[in-house]
Amino acid sequence: MWRRSGQNNGVARILPLPIDDILPALCAAIAAEGRAVLQAPPGAGKTTGVPPALLGQIKGRIVMLEPRRLAARAAAERMAETMGEAVGQTVGYRMRGESVVGPDTRIEVVTEGILTRMLQDAPDLPGVGCVIFDEFHERSLNADLGLALTWEVAQALRPDLAIVVMSATLDAAPVAALLGDAPLLSSEGRAYPVATRHLDHPLPKDRRLEDGVSDVILRALGEAEGGCLVFLPGEGEIRRTAARLAGRLPGDVALHLLYGAMPFADQRAAIAPAGHGRKLVLATAIAETSLTIADVRIVIDAGRARRARFDPGSGMSRLVTEPVSRAEADQRRGRAGRVAPGICYRMWTKGAEGALPAFPPPEIAAADLAGLALELAVWGGGGTEGLAFLTPPPEGALAEARALLAALGALDAAGRITDHGRALARLPLHPRLGHMVLRGGAGASRIAALLAARDPLRDRGVDLALRLRALDDPGGMGADRGAVAQIREEAKRLKRFERGAGVLGLGAQVALAYPDRVGLRRAGDAARYVLSGGKGAVMPDGDALAGQRLIVATDLDGDPREARIRQAVGISEAELRAVHGAQITWRDQCHWSKRHRRVEAQQQEVLGALVLAERPWRDAPPTAMAGALMEGIRDLGLACLGWSARAQRLRARIAASGLADVGDDALLAGLEEWAAPYLGSARNAADLGRFDPHDALVAWLGHTMLREVERLAPATWQSPLGRAIPIDYSGAVPEVALRLQEVFGTTTHPRIGQDRVPLKMVLLSPGGQPVQVTTDLPGFWDGSYTDVRKEMRARYPRHPWPEDPRSADPTLRAKPRGR
Repeated sequence: MWRRSGQNNGVARILPLPIDDILPALCAAIAAEGRAVLQAPPGAGKTTGVPPALLGQIKGRIVMLEPRRLAARAAAERMAETMGEAVGQTVGYRMRGESVVGPDTRIEVVTEGILTRMLQDAPDLPGVGCVIFDEFHERSLNADLGLALTWEVAQALRPDLAIVVMSATLDAAPVAALLGDAPLLSSEGRAYPVATRHLDHPLPKDRRLEDGVSDVILRALGEAEGGCLVFLPGEGEIRRTAARLAGRLPGDVALHLLYGAMPFADQRAAIAPAGHGRKLVLATAIAETSLTIADVRIVIDAGRARRARFDPGSGMSRLVTEPVSRAEADQRRGRAGRVAPGICYRMWTKGAEGALPAFPPPEIAAADLAGLALELAVWGGGGTEGLAFLTPPPEGALAEARALLAALGALDAAGRITDHGRALARLPLHPRLGHMVLRGGAGASRIAALLAARDPLRDRGVDLALRLRALDDPGGMGADRGAVAQIREEAKRLKRFERGAGVLGLGAQVALAYPDRVGLRRAGDAARYVLSGGKGAVMPDGDALAGQRLIVATDLDGDPREARIRQAVGISEAELRAVHGAQITWRDQCHWSKRHRRVEAQQQEVLGALVLAERPWRDAPPTAMAGALMEGIRDLGLACLGWSARAQRLRARIAASGLADVGDDALLAGLEEWAAPYLGSARNAADLGRFDPHDALVAWLGHTMLREVERLAPATWQSPLGRAIPIDYSGAVPEVALRLQEVFGTTTHPRIGQDRVPLKMVLLSPGGQPVQVTTDLPGFWDGSYTDVRKEMRARYPRHPWPEDPRSADPTLRAKPRGR
């Protein structure tokens, strides 16, 4: 596949490359505009073709960003090979922990964090003439930040700095617009045809993904020729699929695994040509772009991608497995057509394809932004003002990140970067772990390397101390030796950064990194904890660490309601005070206990949301006690008060008058104004039940308002006999209930209030039962009274039932017996 041509200005060319057709236009765009956006499909050769093509017109070095370490090495090696040189001469690479460059290096392939460090150290990028962002469609957080900073530098400090953004599947027009309407170039590329096969039916929900994938692998190897590349979401699925294939593969098939955390030698073996027979590579998304895996003509796409999601409400990130986007699926499918016609097996039905999202979410929209917030603070200001982000970082997640940095001492009270923050930014670690290394003393580098790596002990409980022991005795602990070797190597690189005086225990060191995840066991439950950041967390059933009073949770699943603890370490109270003593304070706490239904006054020693100790607050001020009591009424509702009949009538009259809102919401909101002054020594639910709100409402209304209530909604109506009949305002219309005989002689219907609202009259029999309900008494006399009279005369013969009630006298008397 690789053929070297003759030299051109000392630079060898790879021929043929599909990208060649667009290179003259790209060079012209850079010469004229100093920037360009290049869209070219996988396999077009942009990664290894563009940097050499620009060498002749760029003064200084060309720095090209690659999002993955394996791809960065491979790209540098291929370009050096085409020039007939070793890596480190014209072409070199730099990444964390490894640098292969020399004094004559003109093209540097770097991983993304390296560019950010270069910009922070020297914003004008001395000696650099061009920055290339490769595979920008992956939308990594560092690539978005790097482009924003580089574009600001080009505008403010280096108008001569060339910028090229290269992408395979991204909608490139927004990127071109972001860079001041940069020239947008497209290469058709070249790919061999790839046949696509879908599942006839979705995988059953009760069948594991690995079972379905392994069956398709065996089928594909039997149906098609060439090597096979399988895309799975993560290392766990890769290993489980490999286990299911054990003893079932054809004899000429060599199995390789490919994921980011494995040793580089094993990664290189996975992408190298097969010595004989065929190759089967089980890979994560690391194999989607930039890499050409030799001999692959079969792709099997499990249709899943694993992404980090950050929840600003819990301050936790969690890995979620989601369906791939159509762009990712196209990238994966294209791997089968790089060297010859191929075939792609998709682990979903054709009908499900339309439901896939068009593109994966950019990392900046879903990831932990602590590192980004730290870099922005170092850059100046801490915000995103003036920086061109294709997707602005979410404000909630950014605010959460800044709060964490402040807790770590990386930002001062005004949000400005501190000297400690600048030191953190220089470490190749998450700010949490960097803080621990700088402040934790001896051994902190081993813990940081362990926490940053994949778990060397699977299914061995949550205790972090076991993992540390496994670093010294991997065989005896049954640890993953590959993971242990990587952790040890990383710990050696980090040891030079260790600072801090004194000797801290493991729990204290880890608490430095996770001040918001110190956990205190909940009373009565050995497995459940409240975290200092305010969230809840739970241990797995039966875990040996459950029951420890204090822990530090280092890995949680991110569930916002109650996170499951995947990794933690115990910590003593003495250790906690040693590292967070300045944050432990006493507070006065007067509150309503829902459990005990009473006011409780305590003085509490707290760290964030944790209550480490408490004692009675014996001299709590009355205002604090009253406030807690109001909290109790709001918890229990207004029905908890001892509403007498007269209090209920008064409330109804106030509502009917329209002078004040006495609905539940309004009265609960205004408790401090109308109820608190009259609750006296009430402290619990029983006391509240004995409190009649009538007098409190009268006092709250005041004399003038009470007089207005009486005018608009009088308490009684005077009957023709002079009796004061209570008016009931509890219904939609005010009503009175009285004996029918008491309204004889009434020829107009009674009305009350300013609006002269008709009273609803419930007319009762001598026995006290309703015989008529009316808001039109004259109409009743003229209408149904005759029927009522006929029935009532027979039932109550001693009571008057005149034919003409209008002219009769009102009465409550009955005829004497015998008459």
